[in-house]
Amino acid sequence: MKLFNTYTYRIALFLSAIFVCAQFSYSQGSWLELLPGAKKLSYDDKTGKQRLTGFLNFKYQGNVMFCDSAHYKERTGEVWAYGKVQINKADTLNLFCDSMYYNGKTRLAKLWGHVRIRDREYKLTTDSLDYDAKSSKAIYRNKGKIENITTNEVLTSVYGYFYPNTEEAFFKGNVVYKSDDLRLTTDTMHYNYLVHKVFFYGPTVGVTKDSKFYCDKGWYHVETEEGLLTQNAKIEQAPRIITGDSLFYAPKRKFAEGRGNVQMLDTAQKVQFNAGFFTSDGNTLKDVLTDFPLIRIMKSKDTLFLRADTLIHLRDTLEKTLRIRGGQDVRIFQNKIQGVSDSLDYRKADGVMDLWGNAHFWSYNSELIGDTIRVFIKNDTVIEKAHLFPHAFSANELDSGRYYNQLSGKEIWAYFKNNELIRSDVNGQAKTIFYPEEEEKTDSAIVVKRLGLNRIYSSDLKVYMDSGEVIGISYINQPDGKFYPIDKIDPEEQFLKEFKWNPMLRPKTWQELQEPRKIPKEVVGDKKEPNGRNK
Repeated sequence: MKLFNTYTYRIALFLSAIFVCAQFSYSQGSWLELLPGAKKLSYDDKTGKQRLTGFLNFKYQGNVMFCDSAHYKERTGEVWAYGKVQINKADTLNLFCDSMYYNGKTRLAKLWGHVRIRDREYKLTTDSLDYDAKSSKAIYRNKGKIENITTNEVLTSVYGYFYPNTEEAFFKGNVVYKSDDLRLTTDTMHYNYLVHKVFFYGPTVGVTKDSKFYCDKGWYHVETEEGLLTQNAKIEQAPRIITGDSLFYAPKRKFAEGRGNVQMLDTAQKVQFNAGFFTSDGNTLKDVLTDFPLIRIMKSKDTLFLRADTLIHLRDTLEKTLRIRGGQDVRIFQNKIQGVSDSLDYRKADGVMDLWGNAHFWSYNSELIGDTIRVFIKNDTVIEKAHLFPHAFSANELDSGRYYNQLSGKEIWAYFKNNELIRSDVNGQAKTIFYPEEEEKTDSAIVVKRLGLNRIYSSDLKVYMDSGEVIGISYINQPDGKFYPIDKIDPEEQFLKEFKWNPMLRPKTWQELQEPRKIPKEVVGDKKEPNGRNK
């Protein structure tokens, strides 16, 4: 936007120099110097006007004016110029119009008819132009165009206002700026030369070779090339679409920042980022999301949602995701899978997501707990397996919380199909409490009957599941077990010492991931009722 940084300021200074110098010279009694060329001079006693015709050539304060005819009223300091009016300032700036009027007392000037102001690089074209030397204000009201003669820069608007004293310019009504790199349309534009900023007011659209942006308000710094979009701000840069209450972009520094309801959608990777605050650093290829951030990975019907107090997104030079890291209040949600932890590290290239610190994982009516849970993911959303270590526990709720199948050991490998838990392998110091069942057929229904409690210790074991129900267990290396009929269960045997059940930690919907997690004190999992069950 070089045009803003030079020409709008030059126009204002040119008009100011011509008419302010003209009034200063007039007050000294030598406002106009008539040069040779006039063919006829007449004087009207009634009006006090002097009329000159022919090829007229005036000079004042180094400025030269040409016209076909002119009227001059010495008493009031008024001058009228007609026909091919031209004012030249030191051979650097030229003003052209069909007619011109200037009042030396009110210091008002009017130019109309094919008005052009140009220097060696820029040109202003309009139908008419008013200039108030007293308040230092120039206005065109019937469409104007500013062009860079040496490049393709063009600005058009219905209204244009120039203020030399404050070094500002305003453009209003169908404002359009064009260059080789940018097309910008807006309702109102304000340029401040002192701070080198262009301000936008009203619906604004900008189009570049590789992006498009929208806003209802914003600014652009013509030297640093930094900009701020506010009110319905949106940037489209394929394959990414970014929206927010405000978006700041500094391309030279490769830095961007978003505040308030920030959303970034990557249509190629089918990933969406939401946050209250967002920063993007192109030098480190790192995005940081805070203020209830949320990431949606939409590679399958079962969208994967990730949230944390802080999410860090690392990308490669092609803008593709390499890694996602999260800290504090990590929560994961899919329709069939949910999880929580203190920290998260997802390495996309490896298809591995680590959850550590109070890590919990849920599938149907099963809860898996480990110091660390390493989740193996295919195509970003399909869970293949999970590794719980070094202290692993799993519980499976039965009969609405009346009983719990339980597993514990040094490590557990959980295997999934279509994001459903189908098998758990316990390795090292395996313990299990299992409630076998049988089906009894009646004339009208099939009744499931609990047979009792199986408590078995083994070095390793495998548990097979279907739709959240245990359908078989394989024990390895001489299991030590005991069976209790359902009416003779020993309360001391009913729960493993590692038992925890935390339904209140489990996310119920993806929407609740956008709110702070509230955990009532009474659901802490390591407290037990007298019969051994957790509160």
